[in-house]
Amino acid sequence: MRHTLSIVVSDRPGELSRIVGLFSARGFNIETISAGATLDPQWARVTIVTRGDDRTIDQICKQCARLARVRDVQDVTTRPHIEREMALITVNAEAGLPRQEVLNLVGIFRAKVVDVSHSQIVVEASGNKEKVETFIEMLKPIGIHEITRTGRIAIGRLSNLEAEEDETDGNHETNETYESHQSYSSRSPN
Repeated sequence: MRHTLSIVVSDRPGELSRIVGLFSARGFNIETISAGATLDPQWARVTIVTRGDDRTIDQICKQCARLARVRDVQDVTTRPHIEREMALITVNAEAGLPRQEVLNLVGIFRAKVVDVSHSQIVVEASGNKEKVETFIEMLKPIGIHEITRTGRIAIGRLSNLEAEEDETDGNHETNETYESHQSYSSRSPN
C-alpha cells in the first residue's frame, strides 16, 4: 500500500540527506519526496511517498523519529488529509486549433497558463496525482515538449485536527484514535 509520510526536521544542511540515507540503507524505495520551509524557519517539512505494509511503514516512522534532528513523523495516509502535486508542462501549441485545444483543456482542468510563445505554451496544473496525470494524458496527443513535477505534499484536514484537539482536551484518547492518527515524535534538537 502507498503511504504519505510527513516529517518535520531541523532545517540544516545534510538533514534531508540523513532521512534519504535511512530509507536507502534499509532498502525502502521513495516514490516522491518534497521538502520546504515551515512557519518556523528552524524547521522544514519533508513529505515522502513510499510503499509498504503497515508494519514496514511503522518501522520506517520509528527509525526516522530516532534521528537526532527530527521533531515529528506522521503517516497521514490513514487520517483525513489533503494531497496535492504540481506539474509545469511545455506544450506545442501553434496558433490556431492546437492552441485552442490546449486552452480548452486548461479551463476544464482549472490549470493556468504561465508562459506563452509563438509555438509553445507552459501550463501549471495542480491537484491530486490522478488529476495531474489525466491532464498530462490529455495533452500528449497535442504534443508535450517538456514536463517537470513536484512530489506529493500533504496536510491534515482542519475538521480532523479540531476533533483531535477536542479528544485530547478531555484526556480520553482511545487506542483506536491513537492507531489511526499515530505520530512518532522525538526529542527536540539542542
